[in-house]
Amino acid sequence: MSVRIWGPGVGAAMVLVATGAWVMWPADAEARPVDARLWGAVRPVIEARLVAESRGSGYGEAVPEYEARWFCRAEALELQERGDRVRAGVNTLCMEYGVHDGTLMECSGARFPQVVVLKRDADGGYRVVSREEPPDGEGYGEWTRSHFGVLASAAEDPVSSHALETAARAHFGLPADAAVGDC
Repeated sequence: MSVRIWGPGVGAAMVLVATGAWVMWPADAEARPVDARLWGAVRPVIEARLVAESRGSGYGEAVPEYEARWFCRAEALELQERGDRVRAGVNTLCMEYGVHDGTLMECSGARFPQVVVLKRDADGGYRVVSREEPPDGEGYGEWTRSHFGVLASAAEDPVSSHALETAARAHFGLPADAAVGDC
């Protein structure tokens, strides 16, 4: 076979691959802004699910006098809406707080990226239909890269616990400057 036959075919294939890469992988995370309206609708559902699934897994819950409960926060890395489904790539932080002698007690916590799939109901609300998180230990990095691609480094960014501490203080009726201690 001659170069005349293969040359144009290889060139066309390279153009298609380059175009697909340009469309699928933006230069930075800011190139694909998150739809604020959609995030406002799905975030409370995601965070409520995180709280529900965290119950029963913390140290503070084993100490009744702490009255411990979970507070969770999700930050959107990506949102994709297709029909009545939303795929949300999120970075999450869940902290278990209790109270003892006027001090906010930090008892347990977990932070990791997740992929949450939600479905829009007939009334316009959303519900979680699936949730994936990376495995502990070996495989964590590979899972993160395979599920977040160029956003993998953003999935490793820490989520601030300040908003969770503020919510916990308010929940327990503590002053805004109440100290935080360990369980």
